[in-house]
Amino acid sequence: MLIPVLVRYEFDLELPTPGSAWNTIAGVTFALVLGFYILTQVTRFPGVRASSYVVPCLTGSFGLVLLVFFFFRLEYARSLFVASFTIGVIWFFVAMLLTRMHIRPTFAVIPFGSVERLQSVTTADFKLLLSPLVPAQVPDALIADFRSDLPAVWEHFIADWVVAGRPAYHAKHAMETLTGRVDIEHLSENSFGSLEPALGYRKIKRVLDIVVALLLLPAFVLLTLVVGIAIAIDSPGPVFFRQERVGYRGRIFRMIKFRTMKHGPAVSSGQREAAMTQAQDPRITRLGRFLRRTRIDEIPQLLNILKGEMSWIGPRPEAKALSGWYEEELPFYRYRHIVRPGITGWAQVNQGHVVEMHEVLGKLHYDFYYIKYFSPWLDAFVAIRTVWIMLRGLGAR
Repeated sequence: MLIPVLVRYEFDLELPTPGSAWNTIAGVTFALVLGFYILTQVTRFPGVRASSYVVPCLTGSFGLVLLVFFFFRLEYARSLFVASFTIGVIWFFVAMLLTRMHIRPTFAVIPFGSVERLQSVTTADFKLLLSPLVPAQVPDALIADFRSDLPAVWEHFIADWVVAGRPAYHAKHAMETLTGRVDIEHLSENSFGSLEPALGYRKIKRVLDIVVALLLLPAFVLLTLVVGIAIAIDSPGPVFFRQERVGYRGRIFRMIKFRTMKHGPAVSSGQREAAMTQAQDPRITRLGRFLRRTRIDEIPQLLNILKGEMSWIGPRPEAKALSGWYEEELPFYRYRHIVRPGITGWAQVNQGHVVEMHEVLGKLHYDFYYIKYFSPWLDAFVAIRTVWIMLRGLGAR
């Protein structure tokens, strides 16, 4: 903020009377603070490269300030505003990049209970403690299985560690934070904290879903005309594909998409194989591959959002034929229906499209993480990452 101001006014510390310059300084200061706060909230989730989210976060905060200037007709210096945004992006990008290159979290681990799974995590270093003494090079945090029967000497060590102002984490919580997955063997207060996630935010999210869908509705009508003609030329059959899916609170609804496969008979609830989309599936049309890669085929689900059957972000709804199978094989699978299903979600941006049982179990753990940490920040992260995946054409089948 200061560099463009000093350059603009030739390092004269006596700025003009209140007006465009002071409005810009105040607006840019607010935008930088807000952008940094959003960046810290979004990048606290597992698997995040903070440098990749600098531009989206600062664009959002500076865009908000620009809207305030516009609606309240406040004067501002465009050159200062643009220069501050550019320098801010470069500053935060370099800072995040250097942090990622030179700082890698290190955890001390108490060798009792279920801590062996931590060795599978590659995004951090773990130092197994052989005695209850603080290492010479103090780690960033301590990890222990608080459910295990720890000897008294180790319990005293944990107490001294925490009293000294150092963080200590339960091994299960540490795994969730580092992997973005919630593995559960039984439902308990230690798994989710609450079986009714963020009721207040869920209502706000529903309003946001409707507002965004209404804003995009005119573009959807135009897109339907263009894509509909292209689908009709590419292969015979209807423009839209409808399929029964299991959604919010286990209710069955008909999800709508642009048709990307050759037209055929409807899939019954017992046809598992037909309900699965395999890699290089021969049923997918030439145009369908493009629509799937760009995610354009998902856009008609805007209508499902307006009807209250879906959200923009949430666990992906499964076909009725597959959902019944998964519920029989996977414990607590139905719990993912406690929130509205989404066009995109935490599991989609981390794992992509899966259908095999062992893969679906991993997807379920991602869904549980989303439900447990249900928040606007997690939704913002998923939204930004979805756009990035769409631009690169990744994860589609």
